[in-house]
Formats: sequence, C-alpha cells, structure tokens
Amino acid sequence: MGSLLGLQEYLDESYNTSVFDQAFQSQEPLEFHLYNHRIINAKVQENLRYDLRLSAEETGEELLPKTDVKLLYPADLSNSVRPLLKTDKKVRDLGLEPIISPRMRHHIKNKSLFPLIKERRVLFFTLMEGEIVKGLVTGFTRYDITVSLKGGTPVCILRHSIYDLRDKKGRCFLKSFQETHRDWEKSDLFVSPTSEA
Repeated sequence: MGSLLGLQEYLDESYNTSVFDQAFQSQEPLEFHLYNHRIINAKVQENLRYDLRLSAEETGEELLPKTDVKLLYPADLSNSVRPLLKTDKKVRDLGLEPIISPRMRHHIKNKSLFPLIKERRVLFFTLMEGEIVKGLVTGFTRYDITVSLKGGTPVCILRHSIYDLRDKKGRCFLKSFQETHRDWEKSDLFVSPTSEA
C-alpha cells in the first residue's frame, strides 16, 4: 500500500479540530458565505452538532445548518477576500443545493491534500454555487480546508461545499479521479511498501 511520511502525525494533531469550535472560543466576527449567495457577518454563539447559532448585528440571532456554510474568514479581511473570489458561471447556473448525505459529496482524500501542502501548488477550488477560490492549501481537518489566497489571506472552505478541485494544468484532485490516478504516490513524501520493509 505505501504511506505518506508525516500524514498520520498530522491527522493525529489536527484532524478532529473544528473551525466552528475555534470561532466560538474566539468570539471574533466572521464573514460567512452561505447558499443562495447570502453573505453575513456574525459571531458563533453556539456550536451544535449539526447547526450553528449565529449572532449578527444586522439580522440578530439565527440557527443555521452547518451544511449551509460554504466558506468563512475573519470579517476584517472582507475587503481583501471578496475581490479575489471569482465565479464559474456554468457551475453557478446548475443551481446546486447543499449535499446533506456525506457519501454523496465531492470528496478529496487526505492523501491528496497532504502532499499539496508541502508542494505549495496553486489550486482552484470550485464550490457548489460556482465560487472559485484560488490559493495554496495550508491545512485541513475532517470538516474544512484552509486556503491561503493571494497576499497570504486565509479562508476556510467547508469540505461539504466543494464541487471540484484542480491545479493550473487542470489536474483533478477529487477522490473519484484520484482513486485511479493516485497522484500521492508520485510525492516525495510517499514511502513504498518495499522501502518500508
């Protein structure tokens, strides 16, 4: 089978952390990009199992399913982030809804993400409503992927909101493609079973 050097240690340390727990603890205002192209500025008042209780200056309290959140970032970075988000009109026009069932989502394997952090490869994440986030993967957990945009601005993409992931050459990193092509085996971090023995 082979393995990636450092991946298990990374997962042990970071995989089960939640951006929503961190948001609740910090009480910093965040900008949330939600389905139906809603953008709200809010704080996380409570992180429930499937929902978030948000408190927004403009709209007050709101109970929001986590699957409605596509991406988020600190509210004070709004003027830096918004101009960097592009739109794939073809995907936007599909009118896609949140995918509630985890097994139906567009998965990306941890084995694919981990080498991409080390390689600092520029990637293009397309979200379910067509937003394109271009940047470098700097971290990931079970639920989300942190991407550094131009200028080092961090945004957090929820895994359930991803439609596609490709590099500049159009190489796809979705699980459905990588199960066959296994790009992680070409990484410098990959240790084959023979060299492990």
